[in-house]
Amino acid sequence: MAEAISDKQIVAVLRPFVRATTPLLDALRESDPLGLVRRVLPAHRETLAAGDREDAEHLDRVERGLREKLLDGLESVKVPGTTAWDTMTIDDRTDWWVNRVGRFTVLLASIPGLGGALADRLPIQDALATAGQGLLLSAIAAEHGRTDQADRVRLIARVLFDRDIDPALAAGHGDDVTDEEEDAATAALTEELTESSAKHGKITVKAATSTLWRFGRTLWALGDELDKRPQGRFYHKAIGILPVVGMAADYFGERSALKRAAKKARKWLAATAPVS
Repeated sequence: MAEAISDKQIVAVLRPFVRATTPLLDALRESDPLGLVRRVLPAHRETLAAGDREDAEHLDRVERGLREKLLDGLESVKVPGTTAWDTMTIDDRTDWWVNRVGRFTVLLASIPGLGGALADRLPIQDALATAGQGLLLSAIAAEHGRTDQADRVRLIARVLFDRDIDPALAAGHGDDVTDEEEDAATAALTEELTESSAKHGKITVKAATSTLWRFGRTLWALGDELDKRPQGRFYHKAIGILPVVGMAADYFGERSALKRAAKKARKWLAATAPVS
């Protein structure tokens, strides 16, 4: 019989995990949704680099006009960092994270379903799905103004593993992990993000995908605890054991599970909200 996972072990895994979600969420929240100004305008400027001053002045006017139109258009799109986003309610923002970010994370989590029952015997799917849910929970906590690392650790532990973690332990007191060890674990999880930012000036889709895989691998250490996370409906599991079509069933199952996790998160955050 496997030895039970302690609260200390849960916290030792979740503290660097929570820290690692921050740069990924920041990139999703603050990035230019389309990037058209950076991608298109420099190419046009290079074609006229050898032109005369009049051409250059005309290009400047075109650039300013195009940039203003693009920015005005983007401000009306309901994505993080825009004026429209600022007018949305917390529940609306939570739904955005579920629907947009959730599609990316649950698709990755459902890919092992291509192998049918064989892949379901491995911890890959549960680990990836748990990582995706943890990423979503960190985003929801931030939208509720709960940016403290210990709060996020407690939220994830409660929603995903049904653990009521002591606040002091969640804050890193008495977990037997040094600050240096936690820093190293966090750096390992965010290695691709750091390299992508240094090389490209932004976090690429490839770097984000690789990072989610790293998140999943680090959660393998929690073993059977992964089975406690919010799950899809019973019929998703039944169809999920079939080859090929199992991927579709797993996808919709993980989407359902993600919504359940968000619902539980809202309840926990409301119940533990600081008294003003």
